[in-house]
Amino acid sequence: MVKIRELKPADFKNWLNVYQFYAKHYKVSLTDEGVKTTWNWLMNSLHPLKGIVANENTDIVGLAHFRAMPSPLRGKNIGFLDDIIVIPSYRGKGIAKLLLSELKKEGEKEGWGIIRWITKDDNYPAKALYDTISSKTNWNMYEMNCEF
Repeated sequence: MVKIRELKPADFKNWLNVYQFYAKHYKVSLTDEGVKTTWNWLMNSLHPLKGIVANENTDIVGLAHFRAMPSPLRGKNIGFLDDIIVIPSYRGKGIAKLLLSELKKEGEKEGWGIIRWITKDDNYPAKALYDTISSKTNWNMYEMNCEF
């Protein structure tokens, strides 16, 4: 049975296996320094980045990283989901929906009002789920490279 719970210090190795799969999926090369930084953020209760995992027995089969994000027009924080992934052998079993449900509970507890996230245009399986539990906005996202 899959349970959703907070990420714990003893999870590093299992978390890293899933996180490496996530990075590979998005064609991002992880560095040792980047992994160490991200893990330290997740383990620091004073840092805004938080993590939850989908756990079956002793295995992590999915994860979500999220944080509070200031919304100046609202004058309060909203939620932002940075990462969500379920390993392929566990997909189609409702685990991503469980992770998002737990995230919604966190957002309600924190008083965020809304939680935002982005996904690739061609991520059709994820978008099919997202369309059932959230509303697609009409905002476009841009990135400005700061490395010249």
